[in-house]
Amino acid sequence: MAAPQDVHVRICNQEIVKFDLEVKALIQDIRDCSGPLSELTELNTRVKEKFQQLRHRIQELEQSAREQDKESEKQLLLQEVENHKKQMLSNQTSWRKANLTCKIAIDNLEKAELLQGGDPLRQRKTTKESLAQTSSTITESLMGISRMMSQQVQQSEEAMQTLVSSSRTLLDANEEFKSMSGTIQLGRKLITKYNRRELTDKLLIFLALALFLATVLYIVKKRLFPFL
Repeated sequence: MAAPQDVHVRICNQEIVKFDLEVKALIQDIRDCSGPLSELTELNTRVKEKFQQLRHRIQELEQSAREQDKESEKQLLLQEVENHKKQMLSNQTSWRKANLTCKIAIDNLEKAELLQGGDPLRQRKTTKESLAQTSSTITESLMGISRMMSQQVQQSEEAMQTLVSSSRTLLDANEEFKSMSGTIQLGRKLITKYNRRELTDKLLIFLALALFLATVLYIVKKRLFPFL
């Protein structure tokens, strides 16, 4: 029977995959949305809810990883958590791009509807201005997304370096424990050998003392009772 902790980890992974797919589907709906803005707002509200659920499940998985008894299983789950976080950041980037594309499409559609039946020269001028403004907006948005992705990559690299450093520290501690275990065993052997040596020395001292007393008694006997 699987342990309750393993069951919880499995459920977390399944729901993370489920929410990830639902987020991707909603992002595609935003890309295909042609208005009105109320529909886009509703889609964005649903995406935010799914992101909150996804983030909550990832946090639960991370907590379960830190509670693992085996270090190998702990590091494996933490790596899964890191992959899920990267995927969520990628979805957030796609979400922002989809919103930008949808808003531009809606703006262009509204402007086209307003310009219908107007002066052709004015329409061309307004269209050029609209295209220039749209191009500028897209450029600024892409630059912002690029900076955000760069920061996210840097944070991921720092997290990976922290994991590598933690693993190296654990390996060093394990080697120190092994060395200390060897030293303790050697000390135990030396203490046992010393105790045996001490017992032997006591026995030899006792025998020497007995021999000395016997010799003294023999001499005293010969001096006091020479006829015996």
